[in-house]
Amino acid sequence: MRASLIQIAVDEGESVESRRRRMASLVREQAGADLVVLPELWTTGAFAFEEFAGQAEPLEGPTHEVMAKAASEAGVWLHAGSIPERTSDGTLYNTSLLFSPSGERVATYRKIHRFGFDKGEAVLMGRGEDLVTVRLPETTLGVATCYDLRFPELFRGLVDAGAETLVIPAGWPERRRDHWTLLARARAVENQVFVLACGTAGTHARVPQAGHSIVVDPWGQVLAEAGAGEEVLTVEFDPGKVAVTREQFPALKDRVL
Repeated sequence: MRASLIQIAVDEGESVESRRRRMASLVREQAGADLVVLPELWTTGAFAFEEFAGQAEPLEGPTHEVMAKAASEAGVWLHAGSIPERTSDGTLYNTSLLFSPSGERVATYRKIHRFGFDKGEAVLMGRGEDLVTVRLPETTLGVATCYDLRFPELFRGLVDAGAETLVIPAGWPERRRDHWTLLARARAVENQVFVLACGTAGTHARVPQAGHSIVVDPWGQVLAEAGAGEEVLTVEFDPGKVAVTREQFPALKDRVL
């Protein structure tokens, strides 16, 4: 299976419309991949809290339209990162969009763990409630977003729902980059899954981003890792390794809690 993680910078001098066009072009360039993954809140920047309300869009808004078309044109499964979604009652959510190679939206995920403690996303956005998995021909994806990475119980739930590959878009800050790689590897090892974690580059709202998108196998080995700048990280992996790993080292069968 071939996956491409598109790590871009959210330049404050670039319009959202221009960024959508640029991202769609990058997705189309990944034709031949099985799965393409984009970062969290790439239309606004994950730390641009003051932009959330003004840039929020309905679920089937302009980003949905552009990404559905890009997935279809590239013929790829597309995790289109996340957008600030505004529902009909005015609530904002950090919502991920997933599309099939035909451009059909097959799933959405509203981020469950909101970052910011008593400010930012934690107070501006609603909390999602549902765990989301998506069946691809080669593997079952379990979907999470950024700060979710710190909460292992969420991933146990995804594994119980059949997840074999975890896909985690993020806008992770540089000052906690060690946590990013440590937690990505931990989630892979403890759940015996592949982890595809796609971050952003550059600086968002004066917060330097970690970059270093990463792909980890079920033994915790790093298969590929990006640098700090803009990059498309492409990797080939064998989803069948999940079943082999769980058979060779059946730790999940010993779960008590």
